[in-house]
Amino acid sequence: MSKEQILEAAAQIFSQKGYHATSMQDIADAVDLKKASLYHHIAKKQDILLILLDRALDLVIQQVSEAIDGQATAPEKLRLAMRTYISTLASNRNLAAVLLLEYRSLDPDQYTAHIARRDRFENLWRDMIKQGLDEGLVDCPDFVQAARATLGVMNWTIMWYSPQGSLSPIEIADQYADLLLNGLLTRKE
Repeated sequence: MSKEQILEAAAQIFSQKGYHATSMQDIADAVDLKKASLYHHIAKKQDILLILLDRALDLVIQQVSEAIDGQATAPEKLRLAMRTYISTLASNRNLAAVLLLEYRSLDPDQYTAHIARRDRFENLWRDMIKQGLDEGLVDCPDFVQAARATLGVMNWTIMWYSPQGSLSPIEIADQYADLLLNGLLTRKE
């Protein structure tokens, strides 16, 4: 049994039951280990949670950073980033659920370490919107709140998205990007 298999099982159980309702025995059972053997691989449930949260953030930071690396306008980068982020969440649903729903379950000291990493991810979005302001292509009173709103809309997608649904992650992202970049109001010529 590898640590990787344990982490995958834990992510699946956390996403289904929630962190607090999951026991180390649940994780051990999922990977056919005795509870004592599980502790040989990982000391405590908090360690598993922090590893999963860090892994999820590292994945989305890498994916979004690669997607926006290059010469593009801020609106183009936002659309690419939104496509990448939602596709990554949809492709890693268990990890995404842990990232978006379980971070509050961290102990205070681990929470502080995690928030620094989360802020790095949020800053990618702030920087894209700020770039749009600097380019004169985006107009918003507060780019920090615009970034948070953008992330909030995308993050909630994991609550209702279904791979069997009528829209692909890219189509969902494009609809969100259109909404973000164009708004809801009609424009008079």
